[in-house]
Amino acid sequence: MAQRALFYECFAGIAGDMHLGALVDVGVPAEHLVRELNRLELADEFDLVIEPGKKMGITGTRATVRLAEGIDKPHRHLSTIKGILQRAGYPPRVEELALAVFTTIAEAEAKIHGTTVEAIHFHEVGATDSIVDVAGAAIGIDYLDIDVAYCSPVEVGAGMVRCEHGLMPVPAPATAEILKHAPLRYGGVDGEATTPTGAAILSAVVDRFEAPRDLTASAIGYGIGQKDFAVPNAMRLTLGELGDPETGLDLETETNLEVECNIDDMTPEAFGPLTEKLFAKGAKDVFLTPIVMKKSRPGTKLSLLVDETGLDAVLEELFAGSTTIGARLRHVTKRMLPREERTVSTSLGEVRIKVVTLPDGSQRWKPEHDDVVALAERHGSDYLTTRAAVSRDVESAFK
Repeated sequence: MAQRALFYECFAGIAGDMHLGALVDVGVPAEHLVRELNRLELADEFDLVIEPGKKMGITGTRATVRLAEGIDKPHRHLSTIKGILQRAGYPPRVEELALAVFTTIAEAEAKIHGTTVEAIHFHEVGATDSIVDVAGAAIGIDYLDIDVAYCSPVEVGAGMVRCEHGLMPVPAPATAEILKHAPLRYGGVDGEATTPTGAAILSAVVDRFEAPRDLTASAIGYGIGQKDFAVPNAMRLTLGELGDPETGLDLETETNLEVECNIDDMTPEAFGPLTEKLFAKGAKDVFLTPIVMKKSRPGTKLSLLVDETGLDAVLEELFAGSTTIGARLRHVTKRMLPREERTVSTSLGEVRIKVVTLPDGSQRWKPEHDDVVALAERHGSDYLTTRAAVSRDVESAFK
């Protein structure tokens, strides 16, 4: 089944205003965006100006948030911004996405400052124009009604940038923290190309930091920025549908981080407890591969899959429970047959089974190993006899 997809190409970075312009250029009606933003209690503090824009021959849409005269940039806490968004009465999906963007920034700032999310007060990103950028992003994404979002490597720029921490190298600390697991490009432009707001929008919206396969475009839009670089200060959004025209397979897709390390100074017995603890900390898969290392030393490559939310806990366990001093990380995407877990009653008791649906619509299943082991122990039987009995009962249930 085709999916409605959005593809970000941030070849000159991304900022909140560039994103708003690209959303309008790809198909979000400007009047819809302005009308929804006027629901904010800050509506008398700004005007959103949307107009055609051009950079080095690239035409698109420029969105500019102009503050009313006398409006300063107050420092707001996350709870204050949350209240502003809630009182606007947006649909749940808009409110949740906007809040996710600000929460991402707060978590990054809290880590940088060594404090809590609740204690963080936003500087530039808590100002009225940033709230408009973020709320507008959520309104636009909701209007496009996408199923999945992709993003190619993100240009962050080069040089130094002045922020609340002083003069810092590009990317700014918050931007670097927010995009720490995303593929980045450095030095394509001279200056700050990606702002913390732009980074947080990507973090909250993008499902996979890779180019999509088999994307059929229905609209292409350019958001024109305010800066002048050696390349056009613009970002491109492509809206379209994903499909697999060669096979027509309806596959599920999952993206994780693959963590690898090579170990040659650890006893084999130690890998068993380590593997169990890695699973307990959130690893989705752990496997060991015999390898030959330098000077022909035999070693073991430990590989595991984990989603980004569980990465820190898994790395902590990996470093504590093994002799490795480093690990390699990369994003990997897996395409899978649709699957589900069911519980089936058998003559020996209930057992969970994993059921997958094949391309021709037929199904195959497999009993959960741990459940078969438990039933074997309960009935005082061996594993193979118990598995055979369970399989017969499950087979009958499927007929």
